[in-house]
Amino acid sequence: MKPHLSTSNSSMFAKRVRLSPCLLTLLAFMALVAVLSGEDFIFSFIRLSPEPDQLLSRSGSRREKLPFAIGEREGDCDIYRGRWVRDESTRPHYQESDCPYIQPQLTCQEHGRPDKEYQFWRWQPRDCDLPSFNATLMLEALRGKRVMFVGDSLNRVNGSLRVFRAKEYNATIEFYWAPFLLESNSDDAVIHRLADRIVRKGSIDKHGQNWKGADVLVFNTYLWWMTGLTMKILQGQGSFNDEAGDIVQPSTEDAYRIAMRSMLEWVDQNVDPKKTRVFFATMSPSHEKSRDWGAEPGGNCYNQTTMIEDPTYWGSDCRKSIMEVVRDVVGGTKLPITVLNITQLSSYRKDAHTSIYKKQWVPPTPQQIANPVSYADCVHWCLPGLQDTWNELLFTELFYP
Repeated sequence: MKPHLSTSNSSMFAKRVRLSPCLLTLLAFMALVAVLSGEDFIFSFIRLSPEPDQLLSRSGSRREKLPFAIGEREGDCDIYRGRWVRDESTRPHYQESDCPYIQPQLTCQEHGRPDKEYQFWRWQPRDCDLPSFNATLMLEALRGKRVMFVGDSLNRVNGSLRVFRAKEYNATIEFYWAPFLLESNSDDAVIHRLADRIVRKGSIDKHGQNWKGADVLVFNTYLWWMTGLTMKILQGQGSFNDEAGDIVQPSTEDAYRIAMRSMLEWVDQNVDPKKTRVFFATMSPSHEKSRDWGAEPGGNCYNQTTMIEDPTYWGSDCRKSIMEVVRDVVGGTKLPITVLNITQLSSYRKDAHTSIYKKQWVPPTPQQIANPVSYADCVHWCLPGLQDTWNELLFTELFYP
């Protein structure tokens, strides 16, 4: 029996037969699904695949399709350029209270957020529409497959590797903690808040051995690199705790470039492009400085209930130099890696962070309570919310590249 799916559902896991409304969406920064719908796709810019193993290019010639692709976007449609549109009819896709899988760091309503405005926004690309989500298509496409998200806390992993299985489809969704992709002294998924972070050069196989065989790989790494203008790189096989170790300290951008090149080398050596799709998600922005959007200095995302409307906005917390590394290294490769450019569209959403409305693992002090700005989390995001859009973008890129 196939699960019944409605437009209010937002995940692909079932309690026996019926799919949960939000498990996959809500367990990770890039969780794969956002909007489950039993209806057919309705959109203006998709051309269906004429043959199982081929696509028609815009010139009419046939070319080999990417794994999972069933069509392509027609015309010059950049799904990352657009605007946020208020849409109470289709947003949110699920209710926070209906989903037991959202981790308490993200349940803003449960923890006292007084407004829900952040839940009602839909991303509208400038020249096209995003396809509606078809759950049957997704589940059948993932039958017998592995989807793996690799990265930092925005993937919301408890433990180094967490695996969720859609048993009826023999599909697994896996979340792997590797905040630098390379081996580092922050690899413990629980105890990792170290002020002096060090990564080991040439060590991507330490984690990469666990990524082999995945059918969809989604990488992200950014936040943990932002410790200053330089980054410590351990060369050789010494211990991270060895003060006499061979450590160099290049600029953060050069260190990040090492990780990006290591990722590409690993993909080149270990991924079959005829079987596996690889994605890289750009940086998730934070909103730590209110002066960035023209407000009085000293504030942050706390008490922000409206988004930034300036289409050219770019906050100081997002280092363009890091985006340039992604552009140069990932954008310059011939390897079939799709960049999920979530940064700009997410930058407008100062209203969507968890702020103080989350489980506080360490109770705030009286001084912090008196000044909520001091402990507002302007990195992570409330759910339902912005991350559901990331999932729609991934869905679009996966099936309609």
